[in-house]
Amino acid sequence: MEGQSCCSRFLQASKPYVGMISLQFGYAGMNIITKVSLNRGFSHYVLVVYRHAFATAAMAPFALLLERKVRPQMTLSTFMLIFVLGALGPVIDQNFYYAGLKFTSPTFSCAMSNILPALTFVMALLCRMEKVHLKKLRSQAKVVGTLVTVAGAMLMTLYKGPIVELPWARHAHEVAQGEAAAAAAAKDWVKGSIFLIIACLAWAAFFILQVVAMRRYPAQLSLTTLICFVGTLQSIAVTMVMERSPSVWKIGFDLNLLAAAYAGIIASGVAYYVQGLVMEKKGPVFATAFSPLMMIIVAILGSFILKEVIYLGGILGAILIVAGLYCVLWGKYKDSRAAKAAEISAAALPVPAKEDDEVGETDDIDMNDMDLEKAHAAKFSSIDNSLILQMSEQARKPNQTPLA
Repeated sequence: MEGQSCCSRFLQASKPYVGMISLQFGYAGMNIITKVSLNRGFSHYVLVVYRHAFATAAMAPFALLLERKVRPQMTLSTFMLIFVLGALGPVIDQNFYYAGLKFTSPTFSCAMSNILPALTFVMALLCRMEKVHLKKLRSQAKVVGTLVTVAGAMLMTLYKGPIVELPWARHAHEVAQGEAAAAAAAKDWVKGSIFLIIACLAWAAFFILQVVAMRRYPAQLSLTTLICFVGTLQSIAVTMVMERSPSVWKIGFDLNLLAAAYAGIIASGVAYYVQGLVMEKKGPVFATAFSPLMMIIVAILGSFILKEVIYLGGILGAILIVAGLYCVLWGKYKDSRAAKAAEISAAALPVPAKEDDEVGETDDIDMNDMDLEKAHAAKFSSIDNSLILQMSEQARKPNQTPLA
């Protein structure tokens, strides 16, 4: 029984980690497939529309069946919050991210998106969702880990270094010298970097507001479906303004359909739901701390599928990113342990009863250190007195003799 309980506790504790790591593989696949689709001329505005239409169609049946009894009533403030989430995630973030991906490369886009943990950490501090005590080691680890993660991403961006020879990408190394000039001419790295930074700002704000939305509307599947549906309507309006030709809406059974369906079902529907559950337990900083892993996965898959070249700067940056990721996760783990210890100690403290029974509402009790010492002293003195009385009664019993 003890082995089964330990195993069940381990499985419950590992669910957030497994969920976020699995999402990074899903995001990496989305980056590779989307890059190929955009290179073939598919409009990223239309891609965002179809992506969230697929996400809405995939998540709506589960929301209607599984949450019909627990779905809370929709209020105006909750609807406005969902409207803002639809604008931040599906519209602003993904349109700017796809534009940046089109002007750069999947590995570069993933490297730039690693500023997301730092932006989310700063926004969480401003919104008082995260607390930093610089005198404590766990807070220092979160700050240093965030800075190291950003430094690793910037190293990948600013320093390339020599090409690293990989056996499966040898053909890419041979053609890299001849295609370097053409690739540089086709890509606008400055414009792409600006688009990616705007996308990361919108995505960080989406993480923060999603935590607020889940508190007001605790039905996660329904919330995900509503965000995708509202985002689809907003994306249609944006696409009608930006794309005037009706031919851009045409889509067949090809790679464009695969990119829209994969991104919609995996990277939008499933991802919003899973990261919502993880943030409910671990917070937004924990969820975004896994984003550097996507860059490493994309760099490896890109060398296989797209024959991308891996440079020494990318490997060195990846090492720094993993080190920073470990520091952030260690700090969050220590925060959760400290929170649990505080809850246990607070539950163990004796709460004095109120003498006035006529008062209907209880007041908040704020005990300082002297009050705690007095409470503990009174508790132990009462225990000592009861023990002395029991011992004295036992001592009297042998001396009592029955009367003749």
